[in-house]
Amino acid sequence: MTNEFDPVIIGFTCNWCSYRAADMAGTARIKYPHNVRLMRLMCSGRLDPTFVLKALAGGADGVLLTGCHPGECHYLEQNYKALRRVKLLKRTIAAMGIEPERVKLVWASAAEGTFLAKEIGVFVEEIKALGPLNWPQRAGINGIPVHQPEIEEVPA
Repeated sequence: MTNEFDPVIIGFTCNWCSYRAADMAGTARIKYPHNVRLMRLMCSGRLDPTFVLKALAGGADGVLLTGCHPGECHYLEQNYKALRRVKLLKRTIAAMGIEPERVKLVWASAAEGTFLAKEIGVFVEEIKALGPLNWPQRAGINGIPVHQPEIEEVPA
């Protein structure tokens, strides 16, 4: 028995493209790591940044956001909104002391099941290399860092 780290990854997928790519991978029996739990959003642009923070605080070691290729969004330009949000999220978690590589954005059309499966495998390996996040222990209670001031003994 090995004690190899097995990361938990939450994936947010676009209903129109990347969710269908994951479905295609499954129906074509293309194997990808079991580590990712996929959740469907109507559009990658609908990703609320708090979803990512809650996923990390709740025990996920990484978060994968997938959507339509730029210029091919069913909601016009919402995937550009997702791109801006991911860049901001990476800066935010870096300021919190968390590696920004724990959040990844991948563009995948409905026909790219093989590509999406490969990217999931790559991301799992990247997270394995980073090790477990253990955010609650890093961040303290409710995401607020716990700073214990040094207590000086007062002479009696």
